[in-house]
Amino acid sequence: MSAFENTKCACGHQNPTGTVLCENCGYPMDPEEESSEAPLEMRYDGIARRSQKVNPSPIDRVWNFFSSVKIAVRLIIITLIAAMIGTVFTQENAFISFDPSTYYEDRYGWIGKWYYKLGFSNTYESWWFIGLLVMIATSLVICSLDRVLPLYRALNKQQIRKHEQFLTRQKTVYAGEIEGAEEAWIDNMAKQLKRRHYKVHVEGSALLAEKYRFTRWGPYINHIGLIIFLLAVLLRTLPGWSIDNYVTVSEGQTVKVPETSYYIKNEKFTINYYTDAELPKELKGTERAKLYETRAVLYTCSADCDDPSKTPKLTEVTRHNIIVNDPLSYKGIKAYQFGYDDTAKLKAVNPVLIDKKTGKTYGPFELDMRNPKLNYTLGPYTLDLRQSYMDFALNSEGQPTTKSREPNAPAFVFVLKGPGLPDNGEPYMYFPKQNDKQRFSQDVINANIADRFELKVPSMTGVEFAPVETSLNIRYDRAMPYIWVGAGISLFGLLLGSYFHHRRIWLRLDDRRVTLGAHTNKNNYGMRAEVASALSGIGIVVEPKSLDNGRNKS
Repeated sequence: MSAFENTKCACGHQNPTGTVLCENCGYPMDPEEESSEAPLEMRYDGIARRSQKVNPSPIDRVWNFFSSVKIAVRLIIITLIAAMIGTVFTQENAFISFDPSTYYEDRYGWIGKWYYKLGFSNTYESWWFIGLLVMIATSLVICSLDRVLPLYRALNKQQIRKHEQFLTRQKTVYAGEIEGAEEAWIDNMAKQLKRRHYKVHVEGSALLAEKYRFTRWGPYINHIGLIIFLLAVLLRTLPGWSIDNYVTVSEGQTVKVPETSYYIKNEKFTINYYTDAELPKELKGTERAKLYETRAVLYTCSADCDDPSKTPKLTEVTRHNIIVNDPLSYKGIKAYQFGYDDTAKLKAVNPVLIDKKTGKTYGPFELDMRNPKLNYTLGPYTLDLRQSYMDFALNSEGQPTTKSREPNAPAFVFVLKGPGLPDNGEPYMYFPKQNDKQRFSQDVINANIADRFELKVPSMTGVEFAPVETSLNIRYDRAMPYIWVGAGISLFGLLLGSYFHHRRIWLRLDDRRVTLGAHTNKNNYGMRAEVASALSGIGIVVEPKSLDNGRNKS
């Protein structure tokens, strides 16, 4: 848009610099527009927007960037592409026991490795994805403000008597001579339009009739709903607003629900399998779960919650038998049945320390796989735990790592101190499983100390296996009601703007000559049919197609 030096229209009205049409009579202010015969741009009745300044300041340039619909569309497309990439592989927050640093490369090869390194494995919580959502929300706010203020001025300051060129350059136009008194003709026309639910304003020999003005706010109501929706999505990234975690609970065990003050107990886990008679032929002889259920109890911590040296005091708040699609629910927090694991896994072992030179045995001591103690005293010797691996493996660089958080191949690194050993002790790596000792060459790793000392479990009575484990998905979402509210408001605005159309009719009489112009933002054919019907009501018979000014067929 150019800035026009003349800020007065042909009727003498003063207008802001840059206005396309006079805000009062609708006369074209742009010299090029004034000499044209094409239908007028009626989006904001020609009122200038802030983003159309000729010499924008730095703040205006930022405003112009975010007020651009093209920029908004590009941001949405980029966000959609990023969201699609985030669905290619499983996101990190869906893992229960896998280590993401090795999982993607092990399962998907080099593609998975770069997927993890580029941060796509944590797409929806990443700073750049949240930044895109913030930019879209900012664009919606600025786009709305840049357009809603001119629209408000255009609709709130409508002058009834419009310039003749404004009327003849609408898409629906009628011009002709009338018979009888002008005042009576205007009154009859007003009655016809009121019957068609128009709100009519008369000023002398001019008339303005309109209906469904409220529909012009539909897009902005839609924007408000989308802004509320996006803000609610962003709120989910704040601590305490949303939880989507997984916990694994062995039968009889009580664990803390992450990010909450709640604890959940698996009192009993029950699983029923289909019989061969219930399975199809190709599945006979296989185990297929028919029902698995967790008898769960939810507790809240009332004391000693953050002191690891003390046992927290728990108070039961609710209990429920959790099955698939029937979660435990309490004050917005829900625990869904996600899965189970009935394979035999080590829970604890009771090894002894054997001095091979003297033949003496020290111990046994209890070594818990998941929660091992840091220090153990065995006669004159001590074992200090320095590192533990639940699922021991070596990465591509030959460094120890763990493939998961499950005790599939547990390994513990101790420092052994005592008589005949250096003051700072000797490192000793211990694999509880016999096959792991051979697979990872425990004696070779321990070198010379393996010739004198050995950690071993004397018999199977010193081995304790974990009971069946249940996997629960814990969800809590305070932002969800706001998401639904935003979606509802957005849908209402969409329906408002899609199924109703703002219609306006202006007419003026000049020495018994009537000039009528009508505008609607949608369905010009229906607009012409309505004008033709109103004219026929006062004795002027015209075909709807004859009201088309011939410049724009709809």
